[in-house]
Amino acid sequence: MSVTMFGIKNCDTIKKARAWLDERGIAYDFHDYKTASIDETRLRRWSGELGWEKLLNRAGTTFRKLSDADKAALDEDKAIRLMMRQPSMIRRPVIEADGTLLVGFDPERYETLLA
Repeated sequence: MSVTMFGIKNCDTIKKARAWLDERGIAYDFHDYKTASIDETRLRRWSGELGWEKLLNRAGTTFRKLSDADKAALDEDKAIRLMMRQPSMIRRPVIEADGTLLVGFDPERYETLLA
């Protein structure tokens, strides 16, 4: 199985997800948004599969610090532009595993789909 985790190295949720994979001996590649950014094509594909609402981390500090104008009238294009400009607004982790996409850390879903 080919597994790639997307996120930010110092994120606590990423650390939990990486520890979960490591404990089970599941090999994965890690793509850090801070050092390698994210390409728009991939982000649009994720949005098409999952919906931009599931990808956009509205609870995070980065989103909360946005101006009211940036937060207003959100749609897919605007959300993708925001996430491209500040990848820390993408909910973490995003895991691609043999055609399956997982967003967020959910040990039960991981167990079902990855272990």
